Amino acid sequence: MEECMEEEEMLTYEAMMDDQNHNNWEAAADNFRQPPPPPPSSSVPDPGRDPPGGSADRKGPKEGLPMGPPPLPEPNGVIMMLKSCDAAAAVTKAAPAPTPSSTININTSTSKFLMNVITVEDYKSTYWPKLDGAIDQLLTQSPGDYIPISYEQIYSCVYKCVCQQHSEQMYSDLIKKITSHLERVSKELQASPPDLYIERFNIALGQYMGALQSIVPLFIYMNKFYIETKLNRDLKDDLIKLFTEHVADKHIYSLMPLLLEAQSTPFQVTPSTMANIVKGLYTLRPEWVQMAPTLFSKFIPNILPPAVESELSEYAAQDQKLQRDLIQNGFTRGDQSRKRAGDELAYNSPSACASSRGYR
Repeated sequence: MEECMEEEEMLTYEAMMDDQNHNNWEAAADNFRQPPPPPPSSSVPDPGRDPPGGSADRKGPKEGLPMGPPPLPEPNGVIMMLKSCDAAAAVTKAAPAPTPSSTININTSTSKFLMNVITVEDYKSTYWPKLDGAIDQLLTQSPGDYIPISYEQIYSCVYKCVCQQHSEQMYSDLIKKITSHLERVSKELQASPPDLYIERFNIALGQYMGALQSIVPLFIYMNKFYIETKLNRDLKDDLIKLFTEHVADKHIYSLMPLLLEAQSTPFQVTPSTMANIVKGLYTLRPEWVQMAPTLFSKFIPNILPPAVESELSEYAAQDQKLQRDLIQNGFTRGDQSRKRAGDELAYNSPSACASSRGYR
């Protein structure tokens, strides 16, 4: 009987311990599932203050009993993350907002670095000297010469200056540069002797027109977004007009008599030189045709009115006069050609071939 009673007491004790452990585990699990509410301020004693009712002698904790409330269980990772996010949001709300002046200063300081602003001093000291040197080389080059310049670099300079609102200044500098060059060319032509005047004028005209074929494409961005848009003009027309005003207008009345004289004397001036000058003058100012319509009609079509039947005899007389002039100047190329053709026919005849081989 005593053993049975002891066994029942042991089973009862173990059941009580199991219930207590199960209850403790469930309480711990609940603490992990949700954060515990903060303890009330009255429940946490302040060690720096005395309890109400006067100062009492503080006694240490009894052995085996914890001092103060039991420690709270540590929350899981999700709860810690939520708390850190809440803390960061609180710090952001508490931080003062930046003032407008500080924001503007930051944008202003970085804009020059990001946009690479070209000031007026930068344009005068860096960009225009590059363009000035390239224009010098293009204006003074001879046909067929190689110019060691980077067209990509020059075009890039023009593009940047246009984007930074330096188009007006760049156009003004370009016009001044080319005007100064043409004034020097005009002075050199005035000092030329009559026998070299036509040839030197032809060289100056051809050199300038050849330079425009390179200068105009290099400044095409300025032409498109400034000259055509704001001035309603074209860069090539403006540059051709400069040659007309500073060179051709000053020399046309000295040049035209020499051209008419050269026309009356065959081959005094090479036909290519005569054609280049006449076509160039017509391009510069078409109304100059009225000064010598016959001369211009030889190189430019549709200058004279259409031929009529009543003037055919006059045209024939002009052709006969031209042939007599050629013969008087010793030009017998036609006779020599006919003579050579006759010799070839005589040489290729059967009798000539037989005689040359010794047959009779």
